[in-house]
Amino acid sequence: MKFLQTLTLAALAAFPAQLIAQCDQGEQKLIFSIITSLQGHPKGEAALAYADAINTQLDGRYCIEVVGNSELYADDEKLWQAMLDGEVHFAAPSPTKMTQFANKLALFDLPFLFDGPLHALEFLSSDATEEIYEQLEDDGFYGMTFWSNGMRHFSATRPMRLPRDADGLTFRVQSSSPIMAAMLETMGVTPRKMAFADVLGGLQSGEVQGQENTFSNIDSKGFYTAQAATTETSHHYLGYLVFTTTSFLDSLDPETRNIFIDTMKLVSHERNRFAFELNQISRQNIIEDDGIVISLTDEERQAWRDAFEPIFDEFKPAIGESFVDRALEINANANPFD
Repeated sequence: MKFLQTLTLAALAAFPAQLIAQCDQGEQKLIFSIITSLQGHPKGEAALAYADAINTQLDGRYCIEVVGNSELYADDEKLWQAMLDGEVHFAAPSPTKMTQFANKLALFDLPFLFDGPLHALEFLSSDATEEIYEQLEDDGFYGMTFWSNGMRHFSATRPMRLPRDADGLTFRVQSSSPIMAAMLETMGVTPRKMAFADVLGGLQSGEVQGQENTFSNIDSKGFYTAQAATTETSHHYLGYLVFTTTSFLDSLDPETRNIFIDTMKLVSHERNRFAFELNQISRQNIIEDDGIVISLTDEERQAWRDAFEPIFDEFKPAIGESFVDRALEINANANPFD
C-alpha cells in the first residue's frame, strides 16, 4: 500500500492545483464541466491533465478551463443542451446518465457484471465501445473515451452485510435507472433521485439514509461521515464517458481535430492507471478517519450476487444479448495483472 500511495501521489504532483487561471487574450476558451472535485478525484485529475496537455500543445489558439464541483452544471439535460449550443465543450458523466442517447450504456448498471475495475478496463479498451459511440453520434455527441474511477459500494445509516439489512431505508440514486430501481426494490429500499452536489446534505439531514459510490467519491465528499458504515459490495463499476460534440470537432481543421482526439487517448491511458490506487488511498483515508468499512465474507458476497441475478437476466435483452455476452466474455478472460 505504501508503494502504491507514493506512486500515485507522485504522479498527481505533476499536475498543480490551478492549471488554468485565465485564458490569454486571443485564445478560444473551451469549457470542461464536471461535478466532482478537481483534486484527489480520478475524474478531476484526468480533466486537469487533459487541459494541461491541450493548453501546452495549442498555446495561443485554444485554452481549456476545467470547472468542477457542479459550479456550472449538474450532469443532466441542461448540460447536454449547453454542449449542443456550444457553451460547454467537454463533459464526463457516469454512463447511466446518458442512456437516453445510447441504451447500451445501461450495461454498466447491471449488477456484478465486472469482477473489478481492471476487468472493466479490459472491456473499455476493446472495440465493443464503438457500438456505444455510434449511438451517441445520432444525437450530435462524439464519444472520446472512458475514464476509470472504481467499484461502487453501498453505505447506510445502519451496517449492511446482506441485501435486506437496508430494508425500509431511502437511498439516493443518480438517475432514474430501472435496473437500479429493481436492485433497491430487492433490498427493500426506496430510491430518491438526487444530484451529486446535494448528496452530503441529504445524508446529513436524513432526507436519504444511504447511497452507493466509489471510495474516492465517498472520501472526497465526506459521505462516510453521515453513515454508520460502508459495505464493500463492489456491485457496479463506475467509470465516466468523456465526450464532446460532433459540431465542435467538425469546426476544427483535421490536424487540430486529431490533436484533441489523440491527446485524450494518451491522457486517458496514463490517468486510468492510477484510478485504482486513488480508490485504495481513499478507502484507507475513511478508515483512518474512524469511518467503518465492512468487508464481506465469500458467503455474504454470494448472497448479494444471488439476490441480484434475476435483475441481471431481466434487463440483459433490452441492452443487447450479444453486447452483454461480449462484456461477460472479456471479464471472464481478463488477466489484468499479467
